[in-house]
Amino acid sequence: GLFLAMSSSLAIGASFIVKKKGLKLAGGAPGGVRAGSGGYGYLRQPLWWAGMLTMIVGEVANFAAYAFAPAVLVTPLGALSIIVSAVLAHHLLAEKLHAFGWLGCLLCIVGSVEIVLNAPEEKEITGVKQLFAMAARPGFVAYAGATVGFAAYLATRVYPTHGSSNILVPIGICSLVGSLSVMSCKALGTALKLTFQGRNQLLEAETWMCAAIVGACVVTQMNYLNKALDVFNTAVVTPIYYVMFTTLTLTASSIMFRDYLDQGAKEVAGQICGFVTILAGVFTLHVTKDHGEGTSGWG
Repeated sequence: GLFLAMSSSLAIGASFIVKKKGLKLAGGAPGGVRAGSGGYGYLRQPLWWAGMLTMIVGEVANFAAYAFAPAVLVTPLGALSIIVSAVLAHHLLAEKLHAFGWLGCLLCIVGSVEIVLNAPEEKEITGVKQLFAMAARPGFVAYAGATVGFAAYLATRVYPTHGSSNILVPIGICSLVGSLSVMSCKALGTALKLTFQGRNQLLEAETWMCAAIVGACVVTQMNYLNKALDVFNTAVVTPIYYVMFTTLTLTASSIMFRDYLDQGAKEVAGQICGFVTILAGVFTLHVTKDHGEGTSGWG
């Protein structure tokens, strides 16, 4: 699970840069409409598809990681994708990484190690029905309902007027939907793992419901992430997305799986310290980068 999570972060971090270059080429083509303005010309850009393929490889590895490790371990390791993205943007997109930016990268690594060392053990899951029973608890049902409702409100009421001037809007939609996507990926990945082990879960309706939820969530995430990448600087998009996505995912995971109940105060404190260290690194990366592309991204 740890190896898959790290491989995923490397691929996803690189994909941000390749997709960004593809989006810029598509938007700069004669008659091209930028993705941030509702255009889909990037679908005819081979470089964007190369970035998309790289991201798919990373997401597949990430999907597999959730089947072998708890979300509280896999998700924070996404900080490595920020480091990869920042370093490649420095060299390939002329988005300069200053001295404190390198310090931010180091803090992300230190925080990730702290979380790995204090991660909870994976609970044994007997079937996809068990996961659906966890998801049916009142606490998670309330979280899922609030998440879907707020994401729909942002997409229909806020994004049309503020989506191209405030980065928190498209990234907020990605992160809200993404937290539910991770829980569905966890369930679907576990179902496939159990099937390969001889306990067929493909005949269960819940498995296909998870697949449908994952598909809908991923399409929504990709749509709004493309819009954010097209309008705002990559070095701003990736850390903000990471912080919001990770915070919401860990919240959803703690509500659904209740991992903290099987851990001592030392382990929980270690995870919290590791996550705060990562946030400090992400913040350092953010404030020491050029926000660029004609807007600060905050409105």
